[in-house]
Amino acid sequence: MAEPAQMDDARRRYEFRKTLEKLQAKQGSGTELISLYVPPDKQIHDVVGQLRDEFGQCANIKSKQTRTNVQSAISSILSRLKYYKNPPENGMAVFCGTIQLGGDRSDLECTIIEPPEPLNLYLYRCSSNFELEPLREMLEEKNVYGLLVLDRREAYWGFLRGNRIEPIGGVTSTVPGKQRKGGQSSVRFQRLREIAINEFYTKIGERASDIFLSEKDFFERFRGVLIGGPSPTKEEFEAGQYLHHEIQKRIIGLFDVAYTNESGLAELVDAAKDALKGMAVVKEKEIMNRFLKELVREDGLAAYGEESVRKNLDLGAVDTLILSSRLRKSRVTITCQNCGRSEERTISLEPGKTVEDILATTCRQCTAPMVVDSEVDIVEELTTLADQTSTKVEIISDDFEEGAILYTAFGGIAAMLRYRTGF
Repeated sequence: MAEPAQMDDARRRYEFRKTLEKLQAKQGSGTELISLYVPPDKQIHDVVGQLRDEFGQCANIKSKQTRTNVQSAISSILSRLKYYKNPPENGMAVFCGTIQLGGDRSDLECTIIEPPEPLNLYLYRCSSNFELEPLREMLEEKNVYGLLVLDRREAYWGFLRGNRIEPIGGVTSTVPGKQRKGGQSSVRFQRLREIAINEFYTKIGERASDIFLSEKDFFERFRGVLIGGPSPTKEEFEAGQYLHHEIQKRIIGLFDVAYTNESGLAELVDAAKDALKGMAVVKEKEIMNRFLKELVREDGLAAYGEESVRKNLDLGAVDTLILSSRLRKSRVTITCQNCGRSEERTISLEPGKTVEDILATTCRQCTAPMVVDSEVDIVEELTTLADQTSTKVEIISDDFEEGAILYTAFGGIAAMLRYRTGF
């Protein structure tokens, strides 16, 4: 069961990621889009002073349209900064400019983000797109684990970043099989075989160490390495201290796995769930496995798909609402301009498209154009319904197999029920 704080954090991460995706899709004509990063220790009046200077400098822009659009964006930012005496606790990022909507259409848009972590830079930039990299870095997992699976035939390594297993690469060995014939030659053969095994372990250790040590902010973020494989191979490898000493002392444990290729990395994470207890990927795997077990039971307390889950939410029958972090849908209410007929629809959002672009429709009753009255993100809508009945909400990443199944097989919306309803 997720704690409320963890649940809220998952929702905040979802909203933050979705906002960045929307900003990434926006394009300007020329260098008209302004990205402004204000750290928490920056004085607002200093920012205002620089923006006024930039406004004056815009007179040197040759293109009248670009000059007008940049000055409009600066004016819009200045009008919003009037409401701040000081930057928010973590600072703020402002994205403002004239966005191209397709054809000859454009619109001045301004978005202010209070980031989940303190900003450590001050930045003013004009470009044809928004500068988002400092915020994207905040989505990176801070805790990273090294993964290594091996036997005497092959080895593979990668990383565990939050919910995501990231395969990196591997090697195969030329270690010969065991000698079956006796005699003096068998002793010599065995000695050569042991030399080949040692050389293979050395190669694994050197390459894996190079990969792990090159991880960004290694000493702050790298939490340890998990080693998987058959016995006694993994024990031999650990005892031989083939890894770099900084990696060697961070070995968390040795785990039995059947596969020593890329698929063995996921098996290793499953085998190490007790050692990784508390990690998001382990919690999310447990939730999905519980749902899948309920689903296959004849009297199982499981539901999936928007329609079924929505009905169960209305009845208060949902114990845990399970949503995919990949969901990019909106619930919209559209109304006929002529006869007043209205209806609700769920639509998939496309990058760079508005609801109006996607949902151009006419009334079924009088054929007059339908207009959008309201729009809400489906994750926000369903979680609001869940909160009304004290339903737990879990937002599941698709970076592991079970999470991917939630999105591809069940449409990204599922639930575990308190009781059966027939829906």
